[in-house]
Amino acid sequence: MSPSSGVPIAAVQAMQERRYADAIPTLEAFCRTAPKGKAYFQAQVWLVKAYKATGAKDQAIALCQQMQQSHQPQIQAWAEQALAFLAADSSQPSEAATTKAPSPASATDSSPSMPTFPKLTPAEARAMLAAGNKALKQGQYAEAVEKLEAFCYGTDSSFKDYEQAQTWLAKAYRHNHQIEQSIALCRTLVSSEKPFIKIWAEQYLQAMAAAVPTVEAAAAATAATETQSNHSPESGKPSSAQSATAAPSTIPKARRSKQRGVKLAMKGVASNLTLASGVTIVLLCGMVLAATLNLLLIQGADDPTSGLISAILITIIFNLAMFLLGPIIMDLVQKLIYDTRWVSLSEIERRSPESAKVIRRVCQQHHIQTPRLGIIDDENPTAFTYGSFPNSARLVVSQGLFTYLDDDEAATVYAHELGHIVHWDFAVMTLASTLVQVCYLIYTYARAIADQLGDSDSAKKVKGGIQSAVILAYIFYIVGEYLLLYLSRTREYYADHFAAEVTGNPNGLSRALVKIAYGILEEGKRSDKPSKVLQGTRALGISDPRSASMTGTAYRVAAEPEKVGRVFLWDMFNPWAGWMELNSTHPLTGKRVRALTTYAEQLGLDSEFDMARMIREGRTLNKRKLYGSFMLDILLFWAEWLGGLAGLALGIALLKSGTIQLFVLPPMLMLLGFGVGLLLKTWVMYPSLHRAPEMDVLLLMSDPYASPLRGKPVQLAGQIIGRGDSGSRFGSDLKLQDPTGLIYLHYASRFGPLGNFLFGMSQAASFVNQEVAVTGWFRRGVMPWVDMTLMTCPNKWNVSSHHRFWALLLAIGAIILAFTLPILIPT
Repeated sequence: MSPSSGVPIAAVQAMQERRYADAIPTLEAFCRTAPKGKAYFQAQVWLVKAYKATGAKDQAIALCQQMQQSHQPQIQAWAEQALAFLAADSSQPSEAATTKAPSPASATDSSPSMPTFPKLTPAEARAMLAAGNKALKQGQYAEAVEKLEAFCYGTDSSFKDYEQAQTWLAKAYRHNHQIEQSIALCRTLVSSEKPFIKIWAEQYLQAMAAAVPTVEAAAAATAATETQSNHSPESGKPSSAQSATAAPSTIPKARRSKQRGVKLAMKGVASNLTLASGVTIVLLCGMVLAATLNLLLIQGADDPTSGLISAILITIIFNLAMFLLGPIIMDLVQKLIYDTRWVSLSEIERRSPESAKVIRRVCQQHHIQTPRLGIIDDENPTAFTYGSFPNSARLVVSQGLFTYLDDDEAATVYAHELGHIVHWDFAVMTLASTLVQVCYLIYTYARAIADQLGDSDSAKKVKGGIQSAVILAYIFYIVGEYLLLYLSRTREYYADHFAAEVTGNPNGLSRALVKIAYGILEEGKRSDKPSKVLQGTRALGISDPRSASMTGTAYRVAAEPEKVGRVFLWDMFNPWAGWMELNSTHPLTGKRVRALTTYAEQLGLDSEFDMARMIREGRTLNKRKLYGSFMLDILLFWAEWLGGLAGLALGIALLKSGTIQLFVLPPMLMLLGFGVGLLLKTWVMYPSLHRAPEMDVLLLMSDPYASPLRGKPVQLAGQIIGRGDSGSRFGSDLKLQDPTGLIYLHYASRFGPLGNFLFGMSQAASFVNQEVAVTGWFRRGVMPWVDMTLMTCPNKWNVSSHHRFWALLLAIGAIILAFTLPILIPT
């Protein structure tokens, strides 16, 4: 990879594998020749870390002093903090001397003069602790630091809540921009004798490595690396050392409203939830009833009235049983498949104090019982609810939610899920899902019955009725799926609205949605298997994991929130976004963040992503380029089938008119239309790759004009980090990561599916962790990808992919067959 495109892959890999001595020469050479841009300063940050890790602290200090001369305030600030961190690290006691978690005095003492605090009586200590915790929850971090420091210095480690106070102080330090103090305190807590304190400290160090600004992340990542091995023995999750190079920037937190429960307008955000739920349920009930009647009241029935009564009773009893038993079945699934742990509210409070507060307040205000609370030991962040009634609802989250989200952000996610409970969304979705499945069961059952009947006259009569039931049930099933998806998207808007009103923190939920996408992206890179939780709860979860790569990539590298916002331009303004959203269980993230931004404006708050600016920029986009060819592109998307139907219709019309008396004319024109349509579609999908520009992933994601049909020629350089489908041992698609993000590479063999299988079985795995250059066509749908045509790998061999080959072969073959059909079938 060229210096202009990012830090050399060799250095990145060496840092990830903690081979600091190997990384130093490459980083030094890069810093001597690279222009002073983002990659240059990132390399300097890693070089400081490598110097420190190899004991060359003098070089680390000298480089930090050089970085202090930078014209960028962020770099200057980091250099000053790194110098303080190095000084604090030099004064740290050895691990052998810290068998018990020390007081903040030893954790934060980086200067000769330390403040003195009076000793507190037990009553004063409890009052000081409560005041510090209250200030922390209210976002008054300077006051929280003052109170919690007074408590920690004024008591000793024998006090009941001493280590809990230290965790709160670490949070207060971080949010008060005292990063080195927070890191130092967490480093002492990882030696705690209490397992949950130790685990919390390790995870918080990882969270800081993933959430503080990029230049500060190196310090947090260094601390996390030195306090953990490559995998945490408790969770098996890779340490932050493995992801330090991918640590994203912080999204500067905008203010939150001190008012809660303020009514916020939803004009223009989504349709009425009650109407959406009512229409969906009524239509689905009608579909099930009609399909059941058609199955029971077949042609020639002797007593249609009895059949009508039977159909109504069967429909009501079946759906009622499924509604009541569905949550019990889900409980069994939770236990057997996800190994869900049911926990008390106090455990949630230890992990996220504000989340527990939100749960108590919402349940009290809406007069419902506290939901049954569950935690799944999966680092992919997600949350979902299910049940039959609000007072017996289940609210389940994954461990990743606490790993990747701050306290206030986790609280907004809990508020979102509580909104589903208050609105009875889980019950409506349970019922609607059941009805759609009934349609499918009727379809499959009717087909099975039809196959078992004989050929008698009475059987043929019955078969006619059953065949109509099969067709009707399948149509209802397809329509029901889209109605269910529509209802699912609508309820997400209303749950977001509920969370914004309850917490007064719509910005926190916007941040949470982006960080959840980032967490899913990061965990997907580390795992060789797909997450059972994300796969099994896609329709129930807080966001659609398929769209995580776009938002997560932007958050992972963006130095400014506006860069994340630019990725949302496609969601909000590209007509393909609305088309693709029809098949999604959740609204596109950009649309949800835009709605949350309107709530922030109503509360008089700023927005982290400056969506108002993005909307203004979106209105300046070339509308002709966006919408002018969209309908044409929709037709081109189905060009071969539309061409075939048009040819068939024309052939039948000519044959009936008597203009041409040729029996094979309709199939001949159908094949000709199919072939011409496929040729046209292929020409549009795969334009010339001559002079394909060098791009990076983030730049591609920020293109508001991207299309799933019209391929954009690109060249990418990066590292293969795994298969495209992590659950497939023989998958032929791959995942490429460059310094700005991750994208999927779609492979197509000249030998079709068999060739894809053979490549996946014999070659794909050998390219993992290899540096490659790829040429192909970028496309964007709910999930972006590149149809690669050539992948070059200096350490292996080149791989050619042939996406156009089979399309052209099939099109030309259809055209040749069309002209030879009169010869093959003489009239």
